[in-house]
Amino acid sequence: MQAQVVVVGGGPVGLLLACELAGRGVSVVVVEAESGVCERPKATTVHARAVQCLVRGGHLAGLPGFAGVAGAGGAGAGGVEAGVGAAGAGGAGGAFHFAGMRGLSISVPVGEPVPVLKCAQEVLERHFERRARALGVRVLRGHRVVGVWQGPDGVRVTAEGPGGRVECAGAYLVGADGARSLVREEAGFASRTYPATVSAMAGDVRFEGGGGFAAGWHRTPRGWVVAKEAGGGVVRLRTLNCGGAHVGRGVPPTVEELRREVSWIAGREVAVRDARWLSRFSDFSRLARSYRRGRVFLAGDAAHVHFPIGGQGLSTGLLDAVDLGWKLAFAVRGMAGRGLLDTYDQERRPAAQRVIDHTRAQLALMRPGPELDPLRALFGELLARGGGGEGGMLASMVSAQDTVLPARGADSPEWEGRFLPNAGLVTREGRTDVIGLLAEGRPLLLLFGGPGCAGYEEQARGWAGVVGVVHAEPVPELSCEALLVRPDGYVAWASGGEGPAAVLRAYFGAGAGEGAGGVLAGVAG
Repeated sequence: MQAQVVVVGGGPVGLLLACELAGRGVSVVVVEAESGVCERPKATTVHARAVQCLVRGGHLAGLPGFAGVAGAGGAGAGGVEAGVGAAGAGGAGGAFHFAGMRGLSISVPVGEPVPVLKCAQEVLERHFERRARALGVRVLRGHRVVGVWQGPDGVRVTAEGPGGRVECAGAYLVGADGARSLVREEAGFASRTYPATVSAMAGDVRFEGGGGFAAGWHRTPRGWVVAKEAGGGVVRLRTLNCGGAHVGRGVPPTVEELRREVSWIAGREVAVRDARWLSRFSDFSRLARSYRRGRVFLAGDAAHVHFPIGGQGLSTGLLDAVDLGWKLAFAVRGMAGRGLLDTYDQERRPAAQRVIDHTRAQLALMRPGPELDPLRALFGELLARGGGGEGGMLASMVSAQDTVLPARGADSPEWEGRFLPNAGLVTREGRTDVIGLLAEGRPLLLLFGGPGCAGYEEQARGWAGVVGVVHAEPVPELSCEALLVRPDGYVAWASGGEGPAAVLRAYFGAGAGEGAGGVLAGVAG
C-alpha cells in the first residue's frame, strides 16, 4: 500500500495530523492497532491555544456540543457556527485549578472560542476520523505494526491485521502511537526520562454506605482523592499516593486494591464496588531528545508523557499535529524551505519540556507535609488575588497561550513568533476576521497600509501561489504595517526591519511561482 505519508496511531493526534495533510492534497494512510475507538475514559480537556488553532483550521466544525465562536469581524469562524461558547465582549473565562487548588481562571481575547473545551477523547477521535475518511484518508484499524524501516528515499511499515500482513510505503512516517511507541523504539529515538515517584489509580465506581466523597479535590496528610460525578450514581475516582512508585506498575489493579488505597489516603474505611474500569499511573515522564530522525517524526504521547495534572497532554499532542501538518504537506509537495521540517522539533520540543517542568512543579506542591504549607498558602493567595486570571502567568502557561516561537534574531519585531488573535478586519472584499481568512489553510501576508507595503507585496510575488495577500484597514491593536501569518495562526514575520522575502525563502523555498496556485488549498470541511 502506497501513500505519501504513513501515520502510525489512530488516536486524536494521528487522525488530526491526517486531516491536516489530506486537506492539503497529501495522500495518507493511518495504521491503528485497535479495531474501534476506545470508549474507556481518557482525556476530557482541550486548552485554549489548542482550541484556537483547531478553529483556525476548521477542525472543530460539526463537533457535537461545540457551537463555535462569534467572529470579531462578523464573518464567522472558518465554517464554525457562532453561538453557545462564543467569546463575549470581555473575553471568555474558564474556571480551572492549579496543583489541586481552585481559583485559576483561564481567559481568552475577545473573539476567540471557549478557553477550556470539555470533550471526551473518544468523541474527538470519532470526529477526526470522520473528517479524515471524508478527505480520502485510508484508516487501517485492527492492524498492529511489527516493523519500521527507513531509507534515503522513503519509509516502510509492516503491520499484521485480520487479513494477514500488510506493508505500507511512503515518503515520510509519523509515529503517533502513544507512550509505548513502537515507532520511537524501532526508529532509534533517544529520550530523557524522569522516574516515577508517586503511585496513582483511577476508576469508575460506586460508594457503599454513604461514606464516599463529595465531588472535588480532597487533600489529606497522605495524599489526594479526586471525585467527579459520572452519572447514575457512578463516581469517577482518582487517587494520589505520594509514598513512592508502585512496585508492580504493570499489574492490573483490582477494586479491592482501590478500596484499600482510598481508605488509607482518607484515614477511614471507604467502601467501593462495581468498578467499570480501573487503571494505574504515575508521574513517570519522558521527552524524546529529538522529534525527527530523517524521514520519521514523533507526535503526541510518542514524543512526550508527563503527570496528567492540568489535563495538558491531549492539547500538547494536538498542537504537535497542527505544527507538523502544514510543514509536512509543503515538504511532500516539494515547496518547503530546506530547514522547514526541522522547525517542528525546534518549536514543539521546548513546549513539551515546559509542560513536563510545570506539571512536576504542581506535583511538588501537592505532596503532603507541613513544610510545604507556606508555599501552598502563597500560591493560594496568588490565585485568590487573580494571579492566575486573564493575562496571568499560571493561566497562560496551563492553556499554552504564553507560547512564543523562537525569534530569528535578538532585534526581531515584537509580533514575530507570537500568536495572532482573532482581530476583526476590513478588507477590499468586506468585513472578516483572522479566523475567517485562515480558513483557506494557507499563509497570509496581511498589509495594513503604509509606505513599505508596496515593497512587501512585490517581494511576495514569487510565492503568489502559496501565500495569500490581503489588504486591510489598519488595526490599532496590531500596530504594524504588515504581518506574515502561518496557517496555524503564528506570525512568521512582522514589518519593522527587512522585508518578508528572507522568511518566505526559509519557509517555502526559492519561490513556488504562479504555477502552485491551489496546490495547498485549505483543509476541507
